[in-house]
Amino acid sequence: MTTWTEFTAAAPRIAEIFTRRHAATSNLCMLATIRADGSPRISPMEPRVFEGEMWLVGMPDTTKFRDLARDPRFCLHTATVDTQVTDGDAKVWGVVRDVQDTELQQRFAAHLFEDIGLDLRGQEFHPFYAADLTGASSVEIVDDRLEITIWKPGEPERVVQKT
Repeated sequence: MTTWTEFTAAAPRIAEIFTRRHAATSNLCMLATIRADGSPRISPMEPRVFEGEMWLVGMPDTTKFRDLARDPRFCLHTATVDTQVTDGDAKVWGVVRDVQDTELQQRFAAHLFEDIGLDLRGQEFHPFYAADLTGASSVEIVDDRLEITIWKPGEPERVVQKT
């Protein structure tokens, strides 16, 4: 599995597009999970990058977190507001792991408070999901061509062009 830091080193083009689009939408992404009956679920999510990991943290006991507890596979897609994709678009996928480390959670809460003013300091996080990435892709319009960049762990990014 691959951490966010490892991903950004291995797939800089996709990471740059994901980071840019993530920031442009106030950190909003769409999270795909798998329901108990096997059908997909799409939910809004504001993933955070902290201490080299991407974290999927939010209100406990929601359907998306019940989905991840049952089946840790996910896909996270940057929120698309431009149907022409002029600023690019990206997604990452993988599996989550629940990290129950109180000191780490408190550092995360302090960082969240400093960054956006949300005060969760002193609270426990159940779950506290780190994203282990198993793939990613992005799309961009370059010189009137669609360029699709694809990455898998252990391989370099590769670009497919469509006219």
